Amino acid sequence: MSKYVKSFSYGIYAGLIAQYVEYKRSLGFKMEDIEERLRRFDQLTTRRHETAIGITKSLSDAWSEPFPMESNCNRYSRISILRGFSAYLQLLGYKSYIPKLPRYRSTFTPHIFTRQEMAAIFRESDRLQLHRHYMYSAKCAMPTLIRLLYGTGVRIGEALNLKHGDVNLTDGYLVLHECKNGQERIVSLSLSLREVCKDYVAYKESVGLIIEPHKPFFTAPDGTPCKSCTIYELFRMVLQRAGIPHGGRGKGARLHDLRHTFCVNALVQMSETGQDLYHSMPVLMTYIGHQSLEATNRYVRLTEEMYPNLLQKVDEAYRYVFPEIGIGISNESEP
Repeated sequence: MSKYVKSFSYGIYAGLIAQYVEYKRSLGFKMEDIEERLRRFDQLTTRRHETAIGITKSLSDAWSEPFPMESNCNRYSRISILRGFSAYLQLLGYKSYIPKLPRYRSTFTPHIFTRQEMAAIFRESDRLQLHRHYMYSAKCAMPTLIRLLYGTGVRIGEALNLKHGDVNLTDGYLVLHECKNGQERIVSLSLSLREVCKDYVAYKESVGLIIEPHKPFFTAPDGTPCKSCTIYELFRMVLQRAGIPHGGRGKGARLHDLRHTFCVNALVQMSETGQDLYHSMPVLMTYIGHQSLEATNRYVRLTEEMYPNLLQKVDEAYRYVFPEIGIGISNESEP
């Protein structure tokens, strides 16, 4: 049974929301954020004393009202989630209003790290010093973790979920569990990245950690698993020391931009080596764990000023597949 029913079974939609969440989860979707948003929608129906199943336009409009200090992106996402739930109610036979999405154009552009910037990032991450009194620090994992993110394009959550049993340094691949889209996948490791990981494992053994398949791969010297919030803070420190601006949330380089950089570099390499992008794009899409070509294509279009020739080649290969970027965003808001 969904945790939703256990914790929030007080609104008229609670049971149906739980069914919807389980249905979407069975299709491979991660539903934590959607479940939380629908819980708030259920609270709204309680405050409005709704008694009949079926979303009315009045209820939809109340939900669609912007919150104080809310971003356009967040409001768009809230309304999009209600659209999905309302469509599900229609499939069950309820008369339910599906709200229209507001006009929204994403202005976000990822930071694509140059070779010089990456060299500076590697240098500064290698210089992070671990003092003996702070054996719970994640600093020792940063050199390997940053190289792994840059060299494979995996998400930070996927990397931190790795166990030693998921990292095959003999044949050179990772097995990723609990991915964003609810699917497992295998990611290859280059020879140089394998050596980096081997050195990291040797370091962990040198400080007395026992390497076992079920134990986390990225840990502090005392065996404490690395947390994403700590990694974000350390990466900002590395950026500052490397002289790369970070202006806060949504401004400047971010840890997730290592993934953007990997994807763009892969597409550029495919293009420059003469590979057929029509066949290569689906391979990259599968490798990085996207559910649609549109999500992968966004990497190209968000960096068109840097790689105009790449954009032209993708347009030629997928002339009738991708529309021009315009109003609206993908369901996969953070690729």
